[in-house]
Amino acid sequence: MTEKSIIVIGAGLAGLSAGCYAQMNGYRSHIFEHNSKPGGVATAWKRDSYLIDGGIHFLMGHRPGQPIYELYRELGVKTDAFPDLITYGRLIDEASGVRVDITCDLERLRHDLKAIAPGDAGLIDDLVTGACAMQGSTILFDEGMGKPPELMNSLDRLKQFWDMRKLLKYFTGKYAKPLAEYARAAKSLLLRRVLENLFLPEVPVWFVFMLLALLADRQIGLLPKGCPGFVMPIEERYRALGGTITYEATVEEIIVEDDRAVGVRLTDGSTHLSDVIISAADGRSTIFKMLGGRYVDKETRERYGSWKLIRPVLMVSFGVSREFPDDPHMSFITLKDAITTGTQEIGGISLRIFNYGNGFAPPGKTVVQVILETEWDFWNDLQEERERYDAEKQRVAEEVLARLDAHYPGISSLVEVTDVATPYTTWRYTMNQKGAYMGWLPTPKELMTTIPRTLPGLANFYMAGQWVLPGGGVPPCLYSGRHVVQIVCKRDRKPLSSTIG
Repeated sequence: MTEKSIIVIGAGLAGLSAGCYAQMNGYRSHIFEHNSKPGGVATAWKRDSYLIDGGIHFLMGHRPGQPIYELYRELGVKTDAFPDLITYGRLIDEASGVRVDITCDLERLRHDLKAIAPGDAGLIDDLVTGACAMQGSTILFDEGMGKPPELMNSLDRLKQFWDMRKLLKYFTGKYAKPLAEYARAAKSLLLRRVLENLFLPEVPVWFVFMLLALLADRQIGLLPKGCPGFVMPIEERYRALGGTITYEATVEEIIVEDDRAVGVRLTDGSTHLSDVIISAADGRSTIFKMLGGRYVDKETRERYGSWKLIRPVLMVSFGVSREFPDDPHMSFITLKDAITTGTQEIGGISLRIFNYGNGFAPPGKTVVQVILETEWDFWNDLQEERERYDAEKQRVAEEVLARLDAHYPGISSLVEVTDVATPYTTWRYTMNQKGAYMGWLPTPKELMTTIPRTLPGLANFYMAGQWVLPGGGVPPCLYSGRHVVQIVCKRDRKPLSSTIG
């Protein structure tokens, strides 16, 4: 029997996963990638002797005990050597000088939060109790992502409900509301800032409970070699399985005949035919450009017309000739005086210090990265005037460095490399709509919405990645690639294989 062929658009995590599972299950696959290397938004680049990592901040489920661990192994990534995340992050409030660490010790976290907000003891107890209740749970990766909704039957749903029965209360009521709303109950402004910065303020409270539970279970790890140390083993696994990747190959059109996807046309004019097309690329580009908006129903149009995107970021990275052994990998600094870019005043910055592996900088040196949420329109418009664009990047970098000097006196004189990546940079390399590095803003509604992996009226076509699993991140993207192959196998009446072999 002749192997069926699959074309995958995009060599990000979802595309690589789809390719690997396609090869594992007897399909002949070919990935076409716009960029010159794999990973999509999970990427890093060299600046002299420094590795500037613009992607994965941490990895969930990197140790045995979570189903995603087995998926990592199937895809060729050995995560056991990844160091555990002990301190999730540090909040630094410039106005008050208060610092508080979010650690994997939930009782210490309870104590430290009560020390800064004694009047909010009840809210703090509620937070820690919710996190403790979810310790040891595999709901997020097993029940939530183990099987695509298209293949779930009544028995599957009943089992899912039964397995979640003890935790159902944490997915309803006040815990299903945005974190920012939950934080408003705090009397202490400082505690409110801590809560809002545990993740994005729009995520539901239950998501933060899960995050803290994984932290306490030592199920969150850091990538000692950055994104390349995670992405390249998956690419190597794909190639070892017999898959083909073509880089610097931008898909311009998905070829359709009689409402069946039959191939792709690249920007160089070449065409490539296949039995199945999987797009792991930007959702809007896929649906409205590559397919010309011909296969859109009311729900899809409403989603792309009104759902909010995750806010794009400006990343300012410095190669510094000193070490920071006592700092956590991430801090959030609430600024006493805002930083202005475009029409926006930025009141807080995220600080990443790459001090947990030897793959980022030469001995005795460190990459320090500041992340600011910013505006797409401002940077996109500005890049059309290159001199102004470069000048604004330099101005922001200088101001950010001046702010760091207040926390690390003398750091300015130790900077050897400066790199600035704007939202336009993200779009240029990934084509993600408006530089939205994780797709949709993960609000309670979006996270609980099931998005089909297919489009109405179009056969032999599937979508994978953050545009069909809202929330983005590593596990959803990897699972989504597996999901589409599960669906294709079911259609072709083939049992799913995931043998490492």
